[in-house]
Amino acid sequence: MKILKLFTLFMFCSWYSMSAQDISDNTIGLRLGDSDGFGAEISYQKSLDRDNRLEANLGWRDSRYFDAFKLTALYQWVRPLDGNFNWYYGVGGGLGSVDFASRPNNQNEYYTPDGGLFVLAAGDIGVEYNFDIPLLLSLDFRPEIGIVGYKNFSDNFDFDIALGIRYQF
Repeated sequence: MKILKLFTLFMFCSWYSMSAQDISDNTIGLRLGDSDGFGAEISYQKSLDRDNRLEANLGWRDSRYFDAFKLTALYQWVRPLDGNFNWYYGVGGGLGSVDFASRPNNQNEYYTPDGGLFVLAAGDIGVEYNFDIPLLLSLDFRPEIGIVGYKNFSDNFDFDIALGIRYQF
């Protein structure tokens, strides 16, 4: 009976150690994608546990039609895939501000639509490759939905696909 308990304990411990992966304590870099004109984000990740981390992103966009910034934060679970590949998923939210440029209306008169603060909820799923040098590349998909804010800008469902390039330290 003791051998069976020891064998069970050994199998559980070996399975647990095989499922663990190395995620960096900190990463900083860029997340490059496109959703509602947000093309670039400064991205920071902080490891919270062996397989959990917090990601914070600050994005901005300066276009002909609007100027905006967006701050998002996500709690992520990281799982091993194969070798240096991991996959991850997470949930979070964010807020931002948008200011629209003046545009002509149908009567060739210029008007400035209202802008302002917006709040969003977000999910996240992606895959990453952890190089032997301090470089981390990722490709992720972040669906976002506006909760509160400027009606014509943030109350819709957005798909944000981006490439992440981060330095690990």
